[in-house]
Amino acid sequence: MKLEDLSTGPLAKYGAAGAVTAISLLLLRRWIAGGVCRSKARLDGKTVLITGANTGIGKETARDLAGRGARVVIACRDLAKAEQAAAEIRRTTGNGNVAVRRLDLASLSSVRQFSREFNEREERLDILINNAGVMMCPKWLTEDGFEMQLGVNHLGHFLLTNLLLDKLKSSAPSRVVNVSSIAHKGGRVHFDDIFFEHSEYSPLESYRQSKLAVLLFSRELAHRLQGTGVTSYSLHPGVIRTELGRHVLGGYPLLKMIVSAPSLCLMKTPVQGAQTSIHCAVAEGLERSSGLYFSDCSLKEPAPEGQDDRAARQLWELSARLVGLEEN
Repeated sequence: MKLEDLSTGPLAKYGAAGAVTAISLLLLRRWIAGGVCRSKARLDGKTVLITGANTGIGKETARDLAGRGARVVIACRDLAKAEQAAAEIRRTTGNGNVAVRRLDLASLSSVRQFSREFNEREERLDILINNAGVMMCPKWLTEDGFEMQLGVNHLGHFLLTNLLLDKLKSSAPSRVVNVSSIAHKGGRVHFDDIFFEHSEYSPLESYRQSKLAVLLFSRELAHRLQGTGVTSYSLHPGVIRTELGRHVLGGYPLLKMIVSAPSLCLMKTPVQGAQTSIHCAVAEGLERSSGLYFSDCSLKEPAPEGQDDRAARQLWELSARLVGLEEN
């Protein structure tokens, strides 16, 4: 083959096809990456509390906010992993003011103890990020007998937020950031059987209910906090490569092996997935958006079920009874 044939022959065609494929993949990856928080806001002198920040987007959110100068409190059930994450964040950001506290959201007594100690030890709370969660696990129960996904994703955070409200109010302007999911679409709150005690349990339906509950809680919280200087936001972080999905396909190892490699190209990294949480925590001018829903660092309209204010009030009242908040 002559040298000039390389520019017109079969190899050239393959080269052009390869270039088009590479460019297409690059554009796809950029689209999947989604929005980026552009705010340069500093958080010196401010305190941030993040649940479940020992891994995934919680850890990357903690790293970013520590890099902005905040005192960051990582609240996790697994103290060993949390200490390891905190040490890494201190090392990579140069911010030594990263603390670890034990919090088990599947235990109301743990939530109460954590909140009591936090209120006693900490002078302020400027940003609360309710990030921890479980996804599509088997039908497990919390220490208090709640279905696990609703218990951890919503009820534990519901109680935690309410027990820290005085600290948030005294630190105003302050923010509550609630990590929901696009999975709220198609979900509903089963008020007549919220723990699936009398109906067949579906991990997906339970997950949808719990993430819809997070969105409705954030919406009702904003309504109740009007005029206090405390604002509330919910968000969809995207589909992310984290440990959260470990129960998905857990019973199908062959299928998991088949889909794992291709799926890596279709998921956000934890850094990319943390961007909307960071945006809701620090972006300027969000005060008028309290109670609203974000995705890819932009306002998005939730599904109709996520805009049901009557359901939000009903859920608040039910949640308060379940966690014993009315006794306080």
